[in-house]
Amino acid sequence: MAIYCGVDIIEIDRIKHSLDTLGNAFRDKVFTKGEIDYCEARKAAKYKSYAARFAAKEAVSKALGTGISEGISWKDIEVVNDEKGKPDVCLSGKAREILNKLGDISISLSLSHSENYAVAYAVIQVRD
Repeated sequence: MAIYCGVDIIEIDRIKHSLDTLGNAFRDKVFTKGEIDYCEARKAAKYKSYAARFAAKEAVSKALGTGISEGISWKDIEVVNDEKGKPDVCLSGKAREILNKLGDISISLSLSHSENYAVAYAVIQVRD
C-alpha cells in the first residue's frame, strides 16, 4: 500500500481580497458552480468556505504530486459535501487521469478554519 498526502493553509483575507477585487473572474476560474452555490449559501462564513475549498484544491494537487500544473486546472478538483456535511473530493479532467494511473485508491479530505486561516489535509491511499 502507498499513501500520498498533501496539506495547505491559506489566509482567509487573501481569498476575500481576491473575491472582492477580482470578482467573478477569480471565482469562476477557481471554483465550480456547486462550490460557488455552497459557499454563497454560507452567508457570513462564505469567505471561510471559499478559503477552505481553495486550500483543499491545493492539498489534493500536492497529494497527486503535481500541484496545480501539468494540465490540472482548479476546477478539475471539486470539493463536495455528503448529506452529513463531510467534505469529499470529485476529480475530473487531468486530475482524474493522474489518479486513475495510481490504481485502486481512496481519497480522504479534512478541512478546518479559524478566524484568520483555512487549512486542508488530503490523503490518497493506493491499495496493492
